[in-house]
Amino acid sequence: MNSSPATSPLSTQLPNAQTERAVWMSLLAQTPFPNFQILVQNYGALPQATWLREPEIGLAMARARTGGTGSQFNLGEITLTRCTLKLSTGEIGHAYLAGRNKKHAEWAALFDALMQTNEAASVREKVLVPITALLAKQKQEIQAQAEATKVDFLTMVRGED
Repeated sequence: MNSSPATSPLSTQLPNAQTERAVWMSLLAQTPFPNFQILVQNYGALPQATWLREPEIGLAMARARTGGTGSQFNLGEITLTRCTLKLSTGEIGHAYLAGRNKKHAEWAALFDALMQTNEAASVREKVLVPITALLAKQKQEIQAQAEATKVDFLTMVRGED
């Protein structure tokens, strides 16, 4: 199986640090809150941070493409929560996530900042790897449900020319 950033989000062979950061920020934002809460509790003591932008809720325009590849159009607005914090060591963490969960945004920003420190290996092992497994399992379950409703149509040849 070919390992690429799209199939293996925690690959060490990512093109650059900016791409890798986008991957872990996406994982932190996509995690269902109850699962994220358990991971945070199991992580241990979290460092103190100062707010640069406290969690705030707003709207963002969602864009889509006709047919998936056609011209873009405004689909509608979605609720978005964002925040920015700074660790005492100077690393800055950001979080942007769909929905209205300020605590989720706070934790996502905190782990974003921690991924920029020497705690990155611990965060990867205790938080990001379990999130990757969880999201892969959820995707597999959704695909299995969709597969169960799939209908295969078959055309029979009638024998006439």
